[in-house]
Amino acid sequence: MNLKEQYKHLLNYGANLITLLVEGLCFGYIWYIVYEEQFGFWRRGNWAVVGLYVLVIFFFTKVFGGYNIGYMRMTDIALSHILSILLSGIVGYLELCLICRDYVEPAPMLVVMAVETGFILPWIYIIRKLYTKLYPPRQMLVIYGHYAPDELILKINTRRDKYNICGSVSYEIGHEKLYPMIRKYNAVVLCDLPAQARNQIMKFCYQESIRTYVTPKISDIIFRGADDIHLFDTPLLLSRNQGLSIDQRIIKRTCDIVLSLIGIVIASPFMLIIALAVKLYDGGPVLYKQERLTRDGRPFMIYKFRSMSMDSEKSGARLAAKGDKRVTPVGRVIRNIHFDELPQLFNILKGDMSMVGPRPERQVIADQYAEEIPEFVLRTKVKAGLTGYAQVYGKYNTTPYDKLKFDITYIENYSLWLDVKIMLLTFKILFQKENTEGVDETQKTALKG
Repeated sequence: MNLKEQYKHLLNYGANLITLLVEGLCFGYIWYIVYEEQFGFWRRGNWAVVGLYVLVIFFFTKVFGGYNIGYMRMTDIALSHILSILLSGIVGYLELCLICRDYVEPAPMLVVMAVETGFILPWIYIIRKLYTKLYPPRQMLVIYGHYAPDELILKINTRRDKYNICGSVSYEIGHEKLYPMIRKYNAVVLCDLPAQARNQIMKFCYQESIRTYVTPKISDIIFRGADDIHLFDTPLLLSRNQGLSIDQRIIKRTCDIVLSLIGIVIASPFMLIIALAVKLYDGGPVLYKQERLTRDGRPFMIYKFRSMSMDSEKSGARLAAKGDKRVTPVGRVIRNIHFDELPQLFNILKGDMSMVGPRPERQVIADQYAEEIPEFVLRTKVKAGLTGYAQVYGKYNTTPYDKLKFDITYIENYSLWLDVKIMLLTFKILFQKENTEGVDETQKTALKG
């Protein structure tokens, strides 16, 4: 392994440690100068207050991915830090109010947030430039099966700051020609290879210490969620294949009821304004009701604010396209910020949906997907969700097969913490317009071609 490569994580770790230290010093300075005299804490009490703030901002930055300097786009890193500073500032202010048992002057906390932002944005820009200079894009070889993965290559090429696709080749040329080619590259991408060929190439890359990226099959994702069994002197993997356990479902349903009630109360003013705007625009119905599928394929009526014209589906069911003319001016706004989905809080309260889960599909579209992808039905092992794994890591126009992989990843790795993380990441994607991109005008569903 290249010696410089070994220090990559050390650079990332050091830069993030300095970031966290500066954030802690900013809050600590304001605490000691402005607030500490009001409370008269002993030394360790002061440390606890500052330490709690540091833990909070570390938590938000970690969840939003702000510490992945060498991995995420510069805009994503900046957005992650801005949101982390904003949310940590709110939590920090509430912390001060609780300690004081009264409202405190918020201006000093606003100063903390401004100073942190003023330092962090140029700091991460400098670190990212240094990182890119020290570690240029990897030279990669794509190895595929029977069909060239042009779409995957296009996606990888959108990150030329990190990856450099230098060539692609089919595994069918044989190991005698393939292995010498692999040795010339920093990394390989294995795309849709037969299991036997993929296993052989992965073992070779492991032996040669060559980084390997793999497009997973459905079975691979199920294996990732399996438990290790150590009853014998032979390793075993246990995949229960039952979705959520009964205790997980009870806890998840309890959280859904509490969060949906809180969400309805908080969102009520916004829902009233949106309802008035939709009604005043064209006089049509405020809500759009449509049959969708939830756990075990059970149909239910989903509620959304109407964002399209009243005759939007006179030619049949289809997903929203890029620049879709059926979307009204009011609908364009509420779709961009996802507020058209606020009425689904009532679906969650009723028990038809969950806060987090696979997005519910229409029966007619699900049937079309199932014709091409028989495994598509596997995503209904859990309730449909207001947001989900595929929503925060994919896009509106992500292919059904990739969405299925995301959904099974969620099901097989479910935890309450994963739900919390997805809900926080949902807040982040409200500021990322590319996540709401529609399908092409020539498509009625997300199926390609």
